[in-house]
Amino acid sequence: MSFAMLVYKIFRRSEWDAFVAAGRSLGAPVDLADGFIHLSTAAQVTETAARHFAGEGDLVLVALDADALGMALRWEPSRAGALFPHLYRPLVAGDVVWDKSLPLGVSGHIFPEGVV
Repeated sequence: MSFAMLVYKIFRRSEWDAFVAAGRSLGAPVDLADGFIHLSTAAQVTETAARHFAGEGDLVLVALDADALGMALRWEPSRAGALFPHLYRPLVAGDVVWDKSLPLGVSGHIFPEGVV
Protein backbone atom coordinates (compact mmCIF):
# COMPACT_ATOMS: atom_id res chain seq x y z
CA MET A 1 0.00 0.00 0.00
CA SER A 2 1.36 3.44 -0.88
CA PHE A 3 0.37 6.72 0.64
CA ALA A 4 0.12 10.03 -1.17
CA MET A 5 2.32 12.87 -0.04
CA LEU A 6 0.03 15.69 0.85
CA VAL A 7 0.88 19.35 0.42
CA TYR A 8 -1.23 22.14 1.87
CA LYS A 9 -2.71 25.49 0.95
CA ILE A 10 -4.15 27.87 3.52
CA PHE A 11 -7.05 29.98 2.28
CA ARG A 12 -8.81 32.87 3.96
CA ARG A 13 -12.53 32.05 4.10
CA SER A 14 -13.39 34.59 1.37
CA GLU A 15 -10.70 33.10 -0.92
CA TRP A 16 -11.98 29.58 -0.22
CA ASP A 17 -15.59 30.60 -0.92
CA ALA A 18 -14.52 32.15 -4.24
CA PHE A 19 -12.58 28.98 -5.12
CA VAL A 20 -15.56 26.74 -4.34
CA ALA A 21 -17.90 28.97 -6.36
CA ALA A 22 -15.59 29.13 -9.39
CA GLY A 23 -14.16 25.61 -9.18
CA ARG A 24 -10.66 27.02 -9.66
CA SER A 25 -8.29 29.53 -8.14
CA LEU A 26 -5.16 31.38 -9.13
CA GLY A 27 -4.48 31.80 -5.40
CA ALA A 28 -4.25 34.70 -3.00
CA PRO A 29 -2.85 38.14 -3.90
CA VAL A 30 0.68 36.98 -2.94
CA ASP A 31 0.33 34.03 -5.31
CA LEU A 32 -0.79 36.28 -8.15
CA ALA A 33 2.13 38.64 -7.50
CA ASP A 34 4.67 35.80 -7.43
CA GLY A 35 3.25 33.93 -10.45
CA PHE A 36 2.61 30.62 -8.66
CA ILE A 37 0.49 29.21 -5.84
CA HIS A 38 2.41 28.88 -2.59
CA LEU A 39 1.99 25.50 -0.89
CA SER A 40 3.57 23.92 2.19
CA THR A 41 4.46 20.44 3.38
CA ALA A 42 3.22 19.12 6.72
CA ALA A 43 6.58 20.10 8.24
CA GLN A 44 6.26 23.66 6.89
CA VAL A 45 2.58 24.50 7.27
CA THR A 46 2.58 25.55 10.94
CA GLU A 47 5.29 28.14 10.31
CA THR A 48 3.47 29.30 7.17
CA ALA A 49 0.32 29.84 9.24
CA ALA A 50 2.22 31.67 11.99
CA ARG A 51 4.13 33.91 9.55
CA HIS A 52 1.50 34.77 7.00
CA PHE A 53 -1.81 34.30 8.84
CA ALA A 54 -0.96 35.42 12.39
CA GLY A 55 -4.10 36.47 14.25
CA GLU A 56 -6.42 35.27 11.47
CA GLY A 57 -8.95 32.68 12.56
CA ASP A 58 -11.37 32.13 9.70
CA LEU A 59 -9.06 30.00 7.59
CA VAL A 60 -9.41 26.81 5.57
CA LEU A 61 -6.63 24.23 5.31
CA VAL A 62 -6.71 22.37 2.00
CA ALA A 63 -4.81 19.13 1.36
CA LEU A 64 -3.58 18.26 -2.14
CA ASP A 65 -1.90 15.10 -3.46
CA ALA A 66 1.56 16.24 -4.57
CA ASP A 67 1.90 13.49 -7.20
CA ALA A 68 -1.49 14.29 -8.73
CA LEU A 69 -0.41 17.89 -9.34
CA GLY A 70 2.07 16.59 -11.89
CA MET A 71 4.76 18.62 -13.59
CA ALA A 72 3.13 21.91 -12.59
CA LEU A 73 4.36 21.32 -9.02
CA ARG A 74 7.93 22.49 -8.55
CA TRP A 75 10.10 22.31 -5.43
CA GLU A 76 11.95 25.60 -5.03
CA PRO A 77 14.11 27.15 -2.30
CA SER A 78 12.42 29.62 0.02
CA ARG A 79 12.77 30.22 3.79
CA ALA A 80 16.35 29.43 4.85
CA GLY A 81 16.87 27.53 1.60
CA ALA A 82 14.19 24.94 2.38
CA LEU A 83 12.43 23.52 -0.67
CA PHE A 84 8.78 24.54 -0.84
CA PRO A 85 6.14 23.23 -3.23
CA HIS A 86 4.95 25.85 -5.73
CA LEU A 87 2.12 25.20 -8.17
CA TYR A 88 2.46 26.77 -11.62
CA ARG A 89 -1.11 26.38 -12.80
CA PRO A 90 -4.56 27.17 -11.45
CA LEU A 91 -5.76 25.07 -8.55
CA VAL A 92 -8.93 23.23 -9.53
CA ALA A 93 -11.62 21.65 -7.37
CA GLY A 94 -10.55 18.15 -8.43
CA ASP A 95 -7.11 18.74 -6.87
CA VAL A 96 -8.56 18.94 -3.35
CA VAL A 97 -8.16 15.76 -1.29
CA TRP A 98 -9.87 17.34 1.73
CA ASP A 99 -10.55 20.73 3.32
CA LYS A 100 -10.87 21.53 7.01
CA SER A 101 -11.36 24.58 9.13
CA LEU A 102 -8.17 26.06 10.58
CA PRO A 103 -9.28 27.96 13.69
CA LEU A 104 -7.15 30.23 15.83
CA GLY A 105 -6.55 29.11 19.40
CA VAL A 106 -4.92 30.85 22.34
CA SER A 107 -1.41 29.80 21.30
CA GLY A 108 -1.81 29.74 17.50
CA HIS A 109 -3.70 27.88 14.82
CA ILE A 110 -5.30 24.55 15.68
CA PHE A 111 -4.42 22.03 12.98
CA PRO A 112 -6.52 18.96 12.24
CA GLU A 113 -5.27 15.79 13.88
CA GLY A 114 -2.64 13.98 11.86
CA VAL A 115 -1.46 16.96 9.82
CA VAL A 116 1.50 18.11 11.91
